[in-house]
Amino acid sequence: MPLYEFFCEKCQKEVALTMTIKEREAGSARCPECGGSGLQPLMATFYSKTSKKS
Repeated sequence: MPLYEFFCEKCQKEVALTMTIKEREAGSARCPECGGSGLQPLMATFYSKTSKKS
């Protein structure tokens, strides 16, 4: 799943959320710090989490 970075207008903090593209498009993101829904997307570097297989 992609990692998205946001700025919360309510608590004035940057937060990173791992969510599906569908969840991101639905706009259902909430700040894990204060629970606010006023999140502004930030530009972030690409991050990919993969499993460790030999």
